Amino acid sequence: MTAEVDLQILRLGARGDGIAETPEGPRYLPFGLPGERVAAQAGGLPRLQSPPSPERRDPCCRHFGVCGGCVAQHMSERLYADWKRSILVEALRQRGLSGEVAPLRPIPAGSRRRAVFTARREKKGGVLLGYHPRESDVVFALKECPVLVAEIVAALPALREIAAHTAEPEVRLTVLATPAGLDVAVSSERRLAASAAARLAQIAAGERGLARLTLNGETLSQRSLPQLSFAGVEVCPPPGAFVQAVAAAEALLGEEVTNAVRGARRPADLFCGLGTLTFSLARRAPVAAFDNDAEAIAALTAAARHAKGLKPIMASVRDLLREPLAPGELKDYDAVVFDPPRAGAKAQALALARSRVPVVVAVSCAPGTLARDLKILVDGGYRLQGVVPIDQFLFSAHVEAVAHLRR
Repeated sequence: MTAEVDLQILRLGARGDGIAETPEGPRYLPFGLPGERVAAQAGGLPRLQSPPSPERRDPCCRHFGVCGGCVAQHMSERLYADWKRSILVEALRQRGLSGEVAPLRPIPAGSRRRAVFTARREKKGGVLLGYHPRESDVVFALKECPVLVAEIVAALPALREIAAHTAEPEVRLTVLATPAGLDVAVSSERRLAASAAARLAQIAAGERGLARLTLNGETLSQRSLPQLSFAGVEVCPPPGAFVQAVAAAEALLGEEVTNAVRGARRPADLFCGLGTLTFSLARRAPVAAFDNDAEAIAALTAAARHAKGLKPIMASVRDLLREPLAPGELKDYDAVVFDPPRAGAKAQALALARSRVPVVVAVSCAPGTLARDLKILVDGGYRLQGVVPIDQFLFSAHVEAVAHLRR
């Protein structure tokens, strides 16, 4: 058995672990806080040896420490906000960037409207529905989640029942809370028998009152149209579509982006998705919107067709990761907003760096790739005006951010 070592935690890391310095280098200790001494051995959680830090708080969820989603429920509000902001500050510092980083914009608990669950059949015949534990691919049975909206938590038994009737060893359920009710998209490796599909439809519409239930993109039941409102425009997301996880965070993103491009006469929205930011921009100016998801572009276009008070929107399907807008195409725009996947938008940033677009706004939930893309733009002649962190992913190590640049 590996001997325990006594370690002093000095600071927090980007994943929420406490960091102690050892002769072999930094040691990362889950759930430790600066100032605490812990006894640690390889492969186990550290044991507190000193009085707890005054910044330590009791977790608000019974699953904390097991669930792989939350890493920071044990921190005080002050320490938590400072830590979250520091993740972004450190990512910028590592790229040699020193733009002003605003204080963390908070988001309330119980506000996440979109969740992805795994349901796995047990050998004894039951079904586990929940998340993965820390650094594991097993599934634990979720009983509560202080991050999610109450409607999703209340529906956990219904979701487990739906998963059980698929008769699959494992399925994935993407759940979105909408004003019309829950929109549930089930992903399975096989098609269901007609009788099983009919039973699922009965459960969804009659017994559980879901707005919509789909299986591998095919609608099994639709009691009402699940829609979200983006800048006052009603949009029906395709089954399982990406949307911003928290409505309050989405509103803050829209506010920051529209303020940054104020006065632009011809903005472009790259990686636009369903139009989360497109419609905010189109309240003021004509917008060119691009995304590689054809279903998302179709939903955006359909919503724009029936909306009132918008400037024209030109929405196009384009894979900007492989075919970014070139400098010659970018000359038509006086502001560009881009909100790429976690991998960032390196190719598009390189093209923007060679363009003459006066204003660029970068939105990202991945500080590392955001900093990389910002460095490309700064090296290309842009000045980083500032970055605003938004706590869209409560208690996790992910940080949403909006960066504003000008030539």
